[in-house]
Amino acid sequence: MIEEIFPNFYKVEVPLPKNPLKATNSYVLKTSVRNLIIDTGMNRKECLTVLRSALTELAVDLKKTDFFITHLHADHVGLVLQLALPDAKIYFSQPDADILNYSGLWDEQYKLACLNGFPENELRSAIEKHPGYKYSPVGQVDFTIVKEGDSIRSGDYLFQCIETPGHTPGHLCLYDVAKKIFLSGDHILADITPNISSWSERRNPLKEYLESLEKIYALDIDLVLPGHRSIIKNCKQRIQELKKHHRERLAEILSIVDKSGKSAFQIASEMSWDIVSDSWNSFPVSQKWFATGEAIAHLKYLVEKRMIHREIQSDKIIFLPFLK
Repeated sequence: MIEEIFPNFYKVEVPLPKNPLKATNSYVLKTSVRNLIIDTGMNRKECLTVLRSALTELAVDLKKTDFFITHLHADHVGLVLQLALPDAKIYFSQPDADILNYSGLWDEQYKLACLNGFPENELRSAIEKHPGYKYSPVGQVDFTIVKEGDSIRSGDYLFQCIETPGHTPGHLCLYDVAKKIFLSGDHILADITPNISSWSERRNPLKEYLESLEKIYALDIDLVLPGHRSIIKNCKQRIQELKKHHRERLAEILSIVDKSGKSAFQIASEMSWDIVSDSWNSFPVSQKWFATGEAIAHLKYLVEKRMIHREIQSDKIIFLPFLK
C-alpha cells in the first residue's frame, strides 16, 4: 500500500509474511536531483516484489536514489543491496555497521544465550529461524557513515541525524526541525513497544533506550513516522507510555527474581507476553529468543542499578535479589 504523506513524500508498506510486525514502513522521497528511500524490508522475494512494484508505480529512478537505513535489523536493511546501484549512498551508523558486517556475530550470541540458560537443544533452531539470520543482506555492505548532527537534504526536507541507541547500538532517526517531522525507525512505535534486547556484555541497552526517549521528548515534533504500524501525532504522550511500559516490566522482573536464583531464560518464562500460547513450552522458539533477550536487557539494567545481582553458577549466569 502506498500513502502520500506530503507532496512527493510517500509511505510504502512492505509486508513481512508470517511475522507479528506485519509490515515495514518504507519511506520514499522523490526529488529532481536524488531520491531518498528510508528502510527497505527483509531480504526476501515477497518484500522485494512489493517494494519494486511501488517504486515503479511512483516512477522512482534507482539510478538517482540514495538510502537511509535506521538500524541493522533485517526488516529495515534487508533489501538495500538488492536495490542500491553502485553509485548510491547508503547512510548508516558506525556501531550498527560494525555488527552487521561482523562474521562472528551469531557464534557470539549463541555463547551468550547458553550462559543465560537458553536450552542448547532449542538454540540452534532459534538462530536458524531468526529473521536477522535468514533475511539480512548477503555480503559486506559499503555504508556511508553518518552520526549525530550530520545533515541529509532531500528536496524540500533537511534532516538532522539523531543517535537513539537502545533498540540497536547504532539506531538512527531523522528530524526535520523546520517541518517538525521525525522519522523514528523502531525507536518510537504506536501500538507496539520496540523490543529492547541484550545479546552482548558490552552495553546497557535499556538504559540507553530510556535516555534516548528523554532526548527525543525534548524536541518539538508534530508528526512521527515510525518503522511499523501507524503514524503518531502525539509524540510526548507515546514516549510517556513507553517509559511506563518499561517501569512495569522492571517491577514484574523484580517480583520474579528470588533467592533460589534464576537464569534470564527462566525469568522470561515467567514474564507476561502478548502472545497467544497455552504455555511457555508452546511458544515459538523464535519468540523465546526475543523474550529472553528482553529479559536480559532489563536484568542488566537492574544489576547496574544495584537492585539485583548476578553470579556464575555451574557455567550459567544466575540473578538473585540483594539480601537485606
